[in-house]
Amino acid sequence: MPSADWYLTDDADDFLDRAGDFLRSRPGPHVMQSTWAERVRARGVAAFGADACLFGVLEEAGEVRATFYRLVPRGFGLSPLTSEQADLLAARLAALGHRVPSVSADHATATAFAEAWQRRTGATPRLRDTRLSLYRLGTLTPPDPPPVGRGRVLGEQDLEQAVFWCAEFARAVGEDVVIDAGTWSGTRFADKTYTLWETPDGTPVSVAGMNPLIGGQIQVDVVYTPAHLRGRGYAAAVTAEVSRAALAAGAQDVVLFADLSNPTSNALYQRLGYVRLSEWSVYDFSASVR
Repeated sequence: MPSADWYLTDDADDFLDRAGDFLRSRPGPHVMQSTWAERVRARGVAAFGADACLFGVLEEAGEVRATFYRLVPRGFGLSPLTSEQADLLAARLAALGHRVPSVSADHATATAFAEAWQRRTGATPRLRDTRLSLYRLGTLTPPDPPPVGRGRVLGEQDLEQAVFWCAEFARAVGEDVVIDAGTWSGTRFADKTYTLWETPDGTPVSVAGMNPLIGGQIQVDVVYTPAHLRGRGYAAAVTAEVSRAALAAGAQDVVLFADLSNPTSNALYQRLGYVRLSEWSVYDFSASVR
């Protein structure tokens, strides 16, 4: 039987042609590979910079077994890997002289790769404090009763509102990105659809966003309520609105990430009908010593 090997490419179309069926076979665990590959394909490699993008497909006996993406400066994102698959990838990347500043994946995969990369290069992995939980929507259960107000989908005429709310969200979660009218189109926030929850007088109090439909799946991404407005049900209401919109758009799977250190948001998503799929971790690496 032919041995497994990693096929590498900087072409998002090539990657998706080879791995598309595999990514769609388990859309939840593969959400980041699918999202970023489609984002690169839609915007073009030039939008990310020379040598910024790399994709990998692990193939064995004509079957795809695993995938990864690398984006500078985001680091590497992996589909679920066994320890043997992680070691094979680490060996291949080290032999080609690739730098791995960080890796993100489900916790078991990220840990397996971190250990393999340390063995192969001498680099020291450091687990980030922020740990995430990946959820998939089961049966949507909106809050009953909802808070007073209504959801309003932002359109092209509402760009200023979208920029403002995403900048507030990024600041709150410590995301190192500049979001303003000049940088907006190059950020990960630009291709989402946003819904505001507004009070009866039209005051916006919470926001939720969703990515485009990719492979039958939509990721709810960006859920934010200013600190002084929390505890009033606004986040639950706007997340339910966006989740309902994702289903109406044809999504067979709706997923989102939540910070494991925030019991309030995790409980909120579970009340809405989201079911935990896995824990997600990120390791950063020191420079190798070899």
